[in-house]
Amino acid sequence: MIHVTSEIKSLKKVLVHRPGKELLNLTPDTLERLLFDDIPFLEDAQKEHDEFVQILRDNGVEVVYLEDLMAEVLDENPEVKSGFLRQFIYEAGVRTPMYKDMLFDYLYAIEDNKKLVLKTMEGIKVSELSRKKKDIENSLVDLVSEEGKFLAEPMPNLYFTRDPFASVGNGVILNKMYSVTRSRETIYAEYIFNYHKDYQDKVEKYYDREFAFNIEGGDVLNLNEKTLAIGISQRTSAEAIDLVAKNMFKSENCKIETILAFMIPECRAFMHLDTVFTQIDFDKFTYHPGIMDTLEVFEITRGDKVNEVKVKKKKGSLEKILEEYLGLDIELIACGGGDKIASEREQWNDGTNTLCIAPGVVVVYNRNNVTNEILREHGIKVFEMNSSELSRGRGGPRCMSMPLIRED
Repeated sequence: MIHVTSEIKSLKKVLVHRPGKELLNLTPDTLERLLFDDIPFLEDAQKEHDEFVQILRDNGVEVVYLEDLMAEVLDENPEVKSGFLRQFIYEAGVRTPMYKDMLFDYLYAIEDNKKLVLKTMEGIKVSELSRKKKDIENSLVDLVSEEGKFLAEPMPNLYFTRDPFASVGNGVILNKMYSVTRSRETIYAEYIFNYHKDYQDKVEKYYDREFAFNIEGGDVLNLNEKTLAIGISQRTSAEAIDLVAKNMFKSENCKIETILAFMIPECRAFMHLDTVFTQIDFDKFTYHPGIMDTLEVFEITRGDKVNEVKVKKKKGSLEKILEEYLGLDIELIACGGGDKIASEREQWNDGTNTLCIAPGVVVVYNRNNVTNEILREHGIKVFEMNSSELSRGRGGPRCMSMPLIRED
């Protein structure tokens, strides 16, 4: 089941992905296309991720892995394996008939479903396929293809499980990702929600990956049971938010009454709302000072007719707007203490991308020492984790976690 109505109540169950060999398939030439700024050292990245998971488990959080849930889908429903592989191959962009068949046969022959899932994530090169010399000599495609060429590119961003979907109430927003590189990541969530025994027929979709407009989970924040915040960002469009609102408002099961759309600058440094703004307690939020001059907030509520919405631009400070919907005096805590250099440096290293595991209890990267000390001064309990390698992907603890269940 899915049950998430806040960003701060006690986290009970969370979805993660342990970085795998997909990071080994990053190269300097593919970094920009695959949305990385540098190549992480896999062994240390895995150690850091394991430390992250241990912090969660030590605090009573059940941790499940994306690769395990997808493998369970294939174990429990062997009849969907063929369809999954055909869909994976198509979405990987493989169009040459010979390669489509060879890639299907190669993947289908992997009997251990977890190994199969991990293989689809890490990428598949031409050289891995069994090809007969005669077939190569008679194929122009083969003769001009480099052995190291990827038929299916790696998915190195998968350890940021926050983005492919978003948990809202008892349902999900199954996202259409902004970039071609990340669009395939949502295929796993699609199969998990459609076929896994814990989620099949139990999770309502307020958005689907087949829809036309881009939206990503890092832009979705559950402020409370009735209020949702969504960022209009580099990776989430206003059109997608409009459609999410209409679907939620006409759903009998959805309790969301208001969506607050936060317009933030469209740039890599501010790629999602949760890279510049997150909740850490009932009445406390962290934020990056650099967004304040450009931030606009719009209230979206039900329209007079089905499939209509009302939109109103909100006036006043961010504190006052939040106080209106949360009914509390709100305190905003600036990343880096508001110091221009410290805030820009620590925001780049996800100083505001905190994962709240209980009210006033957060998991953060240890490298953001200025912001972390300020959080402590404001009464926040801070769990620091090592982050030299994971941070190279431009995402923090919140990005690396998808809450499945939080207490009310």
